[in-house]
Amino acid sequence: MSDTPILISPSLLSCDFANIERDVQAIEAAGADWLHVDVMDGHFVPNLTIGPPLVKAIGGVATKPLDVHLMITNPLDFAEAYAKAGAHVLTFHWEVARSPEQAREVIAAFRQHGVPVVGVSINPDTPVEELAPILGEVDLVLVMSVFPGFGGQSFIEDTLDKVRWLRAQGFQGHVEMDGGLNAETLPRCAEAGANALVSGSAIFKSPDWTACIADFRAKAEKATAHCS
Repeated sequence: MSDTPILISPSLLSCDFANIERDVQAIEAAGADWLHVDVMDGHFVPNLTIGPPLVKAIGGVATKPLDVHLMITNPLDFAEAYAKAGAHVLTFHWEVARSPEQAREVIAAFRQHGVPVVGVSINPDTPVEELAPILGEVDLVLVMSVFPGFGGQSFIEDTLDKVRWLRAQGFQGHVEMDGGLNAETLPRCAEAGANALVSGSAIFKSPDWTACIADFRAKAEKATAHCS
């Protein structure tokens, strides 16, 4: 089991985009560790969201690290743009590479442009074992617990087995989970071995963001302590 710290990463996809500066400052004050930024291209996923200029604008008002998740078909082409926009964590999808050689190209480009934390993500229907050849070359694995594209989906329970497999392989980097995380599912993610926990709707729709994040962190830490 990894000793990496619990990190709560609220997904800005659920914030009020008409008041994004206000919400970024408020969610940071509420206790966010990272700010999760979903980048969708309308090709890899059926939705279109945030480009480099908006990420740069968010980075201009944020004080917490930007956790940028690229759900796009061509991450290699955008490595420099998102690195310069301020991505602290930059994650691409294995499904757009699908071979260790192509994945290594993306990883190398991210590192070349100075990204501190390089991640790879997998969809719920992708076997986690496919990542085995590159596990030693990334800092983070993002296990999607819903199919990417839209917020507010239900948690897919058997994705927890992927987290358990990663930790059983000895992966000591960040294991992140994203999709359907709430007061019930988030502790199960932590118990399985995930330490970076993304939640959008559950946090932003709660009446008290500070209390919600504190509750999530306490539940995750309790679940982790129970496992160790």
